[in-house]
Amino acid sequence: MLWLHLLVNGLVSGCALGMVAVSFSLIFATTKIFHVAHAGVYSMGGYLTWSALRHGAPEPLALLIGIVACGLLGALIQKLLYERLARSGATHLVVLIASLGASAVLQNIIAGVYTSNVLRFALPWADRTVPIGGVLLSMTQIVTVGIGLATYAGVMWFAHRTGLGKRMRAVASNPFLAEITRLNPRDVHVVVVALGSAIVCLPGALVPLDLGLQPFGGVPMLLTATIAMIAGGVGSISGAFVLAVAIAVLQNLSLLVMPGEWSIGVTFFVFVIFMLFRPRGLFAT
Repeated sequence: MLWLHLLVNGLVSGCALGMVAVSFSLIFATTKIFHVAHAGVYSMGGYLTWSALRHGAPEPLALLIGIVACGLLGALIQKLLYERLARSGATHLVVLIASLGASAVLQNIIAGVYTSNVLRFALPWADRTVPIGGVLLSMTQIVTVGIGLATYAGVMWFAHRTGLGKRMRAVASNPFLAEITRLNPRDVHVVVVALGSAIVCLPGALVPLDLGLQPFGGVPMLLTATIAMIAGGVGSISGAFVLAVAIAVLQNLSLLVMPGEWSIGVTFFVFVIFMLFRPRGLFAT
């Protein structure tokens, strides 16, 4: 039954990865900025939640502190960095380099404050296991799946059922028309980056419950999430989430036939296949 355990682990990992992919997709589709600093915000969310717990905050409050702080951090990055570069006429390459720099700054601040040592969450319930369908799942895995699915459903509802969500989609669809119809795209960009940054705090705090906190742990997550976003179809929330889950499952099941160090190659293989036969992504319209 090894395959079943790998399948379940892949689904759990996919839900965490899906939250990163969905949040990154929201930001990229709306702002057209390749927000590499998202990796730094991901890591920052986990460390801020850990710090709040260490100072005695209850677990829900600690997570809420991390979410709010990451949202504010994302808004500051958009307002003080990306918006200023846009006003100065910076090219996409300059913005990308600036985002890389912001990510490096955030990750090095984390390393400087917390050191590069792996930190663990001291939560007794996190490692408790529950048998479900012949597979033992930890409480961390159950919570990750629940929050991952709830986040996906919440983002879909927000994007399609709220006035701000529809405004966001209008800006993503036609920035020029949004500007002349006074939808204030710059304000929307700030809100979207803040929202995406708040969302990415969730996997940033949940994944380290199993793996521990590392300053540069957000880089591989963002890389894989970016592949899921592109393969799923840029701008498609469902595409980003579904492909993130599919890639995570494929990576885990590949362990049946190849060593673990080669599993990342599966991700890039999937990406190349999609780019060759479906360059616009699986869910592109």
